[in-house]
Amino acid sequence: MFFDPIYMLLVALPTIVLSMGASALTKSTFKKYSRQRASTGLTGADAARQMLARAGITDVQVVATRGYLTDHYNPMNKTLALSEATYAQPTVSAIGVACHEAGHAIQHARSYAPLWARSMLVPVAGIGSKIGLYAMMIGAAFSFTGLVGLGALLFSAVVAFQLVTLPVEFDASARAKKLAFEFGLVSHQEREGVSKVLNAAALTYVAAAASSILTLLYFLFRSGLLGGRRD
Repeated sequence: MFFDPIYMLLVALPTIVLSMGASALTKSTFKKYSRQRASTGLTGADAARQMLARAGITDVQVVATRGYLTDHYNPMNKTLALSEATYAQPTVSAIGVACHEAGHAIQHARSYAPLWARSMLVPVAGIGSKIGLYAMMIGAAFSFTGLVGLGALLFSAVVAFQLVTLPVEFDASARAKKLAFEFGLVSHQEREGVSKVLNAAALTYVAAAASSILTLLYFLFRSGLLGGRRD
């Protein structure tokens, strides 16, 4: 299966190209605007706190976390964690990423439906990414169509999670671009840099969604469940 030319051409190669390309673009864009100091002198943490305060959100804690671009918002404990390259850095990149995460906190406070949907999909997507994928692999290897179908059903939760993640991330970025400028966290000139950083980061989610969809379609096709022919 892993030497199947169809798999290599239609799944493995596109996944590698999309994932590596999106990751490289995100890192290079972040690095570029990390060299541009914000005219306001605000750090990522400062910007996140100000954006939350201006949005009327006072119960979210902004903390530092280890790692590179490990920034995230945890709705369970209302914690906005910013990485070392974001938390204490007064750069355009840091403000852009911090405001994006603040955008997630605003989504949570405003009961943004896709965010709640994604949260509900987390447990079943975790099962689907492991059991579902292995079931499809084993079923395809031994021509057990029923097992492939069961695995595909479970793995569909992963695809659903990736798809619902797209509007969640795009909306958080849109909020960041709009509010960071309106609240005076970045200048008009710096707004372009924030936009480029967040647009590049968004491509990583597009790549992840495309990879999941291609994987699901491949196994359905290979097993004959999607117009293909069993082999």
